[in-house]
Amino acid sequence: MKKILIFGNSGAGKSTLAGKLSDADGLSHLDLDTLAWKPCMPPERKPLNESAALILEFIESNTAWVIEGCYADLLEIAMPFSNQIIFLKLPIDACIDNARQRPWEPHKYPSKAAQDNNLAMLVDWISQYSDRNDTFSERAHTELYERYMGKKRIITQNE
Repeated sequence: MKKILIFGNSGAGKSTLAGKLSDADGLSHLDLDTLAWKPCMPPERKPLNESAALILEFIESNTAWVIEGCYADLLEIAMPFSNQIIFLKLPIDACIDNARQRPWEPHKYPSKAAQDNNLAMLVDWISQYSDRNDTFSERAHTELYERYMGKKRIITQNE
């Protein structure tokens, strides 16, 4: 059974690739954005143990899956259960272009207009990927990739 983790910068195509794999191989799909945040404004992360419990519940409830997100701390929880990882390491300009062309994500935003209102912040966030040292950074993703001992792949351009 396939148990795949996909990670990379915002706008790299994680949700798109996960959706394609989910449809093609009948995999259950978990977008970590759906369980990483409290339902409040401004956005605030849930405690790690709450998100971890939801991830483990998903893994226990599904025999074949794809989990995607930019949260190295949450991916670390799922990693021992996976048998493949894919690091979407696209150039920052490609991620920004993808973000600008992103269709409405109704599970994240109440409307396309609300999503578009967030675009300037998202573009700024994407552009900082190589400079950050947090759980969302290129450094954290590279460390995950290098530590993984199973099947792994880096994708460096839109396919």
